[in-house]
Amino acid sequence: MAKAKTIYSCTECGASVPKWQGQCPGCGVWNTLVETLDESAPANNNRFAALSGTARLQTLSEIEAREEDRLPTGIGEFDRALGGGLVAGGVVLLGGDPGIGKSTLLLQALAELSGEHHVLYVSGEESGQQIAMRSRRLSLDSKKLKLLAEINLEKILATLQSLKPQVAVIDSIQTLWSDQLSSAPGSVAQVRECAAQLTRLAKQTGITIILVGHVTKEGALAGPRVLEHIVDTVLYFEGDTHSSFRLIRAVKNRYGAVNEIGVFAMTDKGLKGVNNPSAMFLSQHGQEVPGSCVLVTQEGTRPLLVEIQALVDQSHGNPRRLTVGLDAQRLAMLLAVLHRHAGIVCFDQDVFVNAVGGVKIVEPAADLSVLLAIVSSLKNKALPHKLIVFGEVGLAGEIRPAARGQERLKEAAKLGFTRAMIPEANKPRQPIAGIEVIAVRRVDEAVERLRELD
Repeated sequence: MAKAKTIYSCTECGASVPKWQGQCPGCGVWNTLVETLDESAPANNNRFAALSGTARLQTLSEIEAREEDRLPTGIGEFDRALGGGLVAGGVVLLGGDPGIGKSTLLLQALAELSGEHHVLYVSGEESGQQIAMRSRRLSLDSKKLKLLAEINLEKILATLQSLKPQVAVIDSIQTLWSDQLSSAPGSVAQVRECAAQLTRLAKQTGITIILVGHVTKEGALAGPRVLEHIVDTVLYFEGDTHSSFRLIRAVKNRYGAVNEIGVFAMTDKGLKGVNNPSAMFLSQHGQEVPGSCVLVTQEGTRPLLVEIQALVDQSHGNPRRLTVGLDAQRLAMLLAVLHRHAGIVCFDQDVFVNAVGGVKIVEPAADLSVLLAIVSSLKNKALPHKLIVFGEVGLAGEIRPAARGQERLKEAAKLGFTRAMIPEANKPRQPIAGIEVIAVRRVDEAVERLRELD
């Protein structure tokens, strides 16, 4: 078979040239030309022949809208992040740091599915012996789990077409290479082409394909950004490798809600789902301590209680602003709001803020709890016992409402908290049993109400 023609395309403007060069002739940007297949070549057009006769013009009302059938993996927290389970023909991209547990989780899921369904594990990073050793260490029933140790895309596609499994795992997409391209595995062109062909096969045959992706030092998925666009679901594996807890966060899901999370604990028998994750993110202090504030954050459809810790100390030089699990730029903004609208000065103080448990909080509803934790540490005075806080803080000093306030309050009451400082707009119309609601409108009012509670 004749080798397909390759060209070099600019990732910025889309211009193409027959040979690589440092600067794009179209837009003038340097180092943006990557190797791709020439889509005008006849060999390339044959790859799309299977789809050429399937499309027809129709109105939207003629299309039957129905819910996709879900295939549960047998791991509850994984199914939650997926939106209820795997979908036939769906493509899932799972990214995470090395050693965080991606391969372990997927091996557990396939072992659960292999009892009643045809599954295939394609390994490009580990040998069959290594995977067999992990399976025995985790005590998995893998008698019917089929394994293929291969990195050539054409051989993998042929195996998938002949075996026709219901679920296939590709570990990982960065190790695959196609005969049609001369670039090395892991290059932008190889990753994009391999992912596109696997996605096309999944849509044609109904095979559910799970791709494992590497991440960069910044935590983003390695390879072209188009990799996230062509798949149906993107999951990120989060957590500190020094901690036993792991989180799977959905950042894109065409079949379910985004920002859903699954919480796991790493044990000697693999990853186990955590039924009550709020208890994981709350420190068990023997007594009340300054600088600690409990936040009710909303992750997808699940409210979570997370402890926010702040440490404010005298600076001996340039004041430092450091956050773990929160946005450092937003911390600088909150300190300016605290100074301007509440008269509390921190310009000569080092400020450190941490979200306990390794969780990453991205929603602005954490603003008020961060401010109160800072005030508590600065004054060296603990917040009232069994108090939870949430609310977004604006630059004018106002406290804005957070989404799903009722669900947050009910979760806090269920876990034994008796007081809640929340935005005025989130104040419930009907009292919630067991919890006293303190509604505030501005930052200075929240600080003043805090003194009254003392």
